[in-house]
Amino acid sequence: MVSESRSGRIADRIKRDLSMLFLHEINDPRLDGVSVTSVEVDRELAYADVYVSALDREERKKEVMEALHRAGGFIRSQLALNISHLRTFPLIRFHWDSIPERVDRIDQILAELEEEEGLIDPDE
Repeated sequence: MVSESRSGRIADRIKRDLSMLFLHEINDPRLDGVSVTSVEVDRELAYADVYVSALDREERKKEVMEALHRAGGFIRSQLALNISHLRTFPLIRFHWDSIPERVDRIDQILAELEEEEGLIDPDE
């Protein structure tokens, strides 16, 4: 078992290296525009939960997740080569991060409320 700070540093390193893999080494067009939003590594270093999002968001969720699961072995092996100070490399579990969609929806609701507020006369 490792300390929380060490697992946090490992998660940050995985996030950085995985982002570089998406930019430079993975040539699958289904993964264009995919970004790593966060990585969580458990204290036993058994699993790394990787949260991703894409530019087109929900429309591409299925194809992005399929591509990530197909490339999972390659991605894990490349990360293990880059982060060689670990005895064993955690298994990677990919998850779709829906927070960007939620943020967009909240922004839309707030904009609608501001617009409605502008239409209502405060003296009434």
